[in-house]
Amino acid sequence: MARVLIVEDEDRIASFIKKGFEANGFDTTIVDDGVRAADEARDSAFDLMILDLGLPERDGLDVLADIRSRGERMPVIILTAKGEVDTTVASLEGGADDYMKKPFSFEELLARAKLRLRQAEGTDSAIAAGPLTLDLHRHTVTMGSMTVDLPGREFALAEVLFRHQGQVLSRQELLEAVWGGDADPSSKKLEVYVLYLRRKLGDEVIENIRGQGYRLRPDLAGTS
Repeated sequence: MARVLIVEDEDRIASFIKKGFEANGFDTTIVDDGVRAADEARDSAFDLMILDLGLPERDGLDVLADIRSRGERMPVIILTAKGEVDTTVASLEGGADDYMKKPFSFEELLARAKLRLRQAEGTDSAIAAGPLTLDLHRHTVTMGSMTVDLPGREFALAEVLFRHQGQVLSRQELLEAVWGGDADPSSKKLEVYVLYLRRKLGDEVIENIRGQGYRLRPDLAGTS
């Protein structure tokens, strides 16, 4: 039975998450401030943390930094009511594995939690594509003897492309996968991050299929 640490200071939301996870066979613990959250993560064995950012005593980003500085690789899914891009990027670059904006669907939270738990078990720790290997825990790509760090959205975009290598994904599919369902279809941020990845991995790695979208080159496809 997987153990979930729910760090949330709003009783209604904490109870909602707790009931949902327990109905699906998880063991849960709730804490409502950042100090206790850091202590629980250090002193007890949990498989997953659901972490609110707006906490009393210590904020969520500080708690995240604390547990990652100790080398703790427990998957962390951030919950935030804050819509600022900087906050989301800071969460991912600080070591969060995923994030969801409030209000959220519990079914989606559960699906993301199960995915991150599978990855943490090592069944899906890396994805190979020809000479490239995407490390899902370290957020890096290895190319021969060279390792490249992929912060935040760069990693999120790379993960989607590696998981669907050789498959053409539309702009909207990529925008929704990386920036969420409310992503502006007219935004150019996808093109910006594709450019970032090409600079790090090579111009030839990601193809733009005119009028259809993007794909990781099919001749790079390996086994994951």
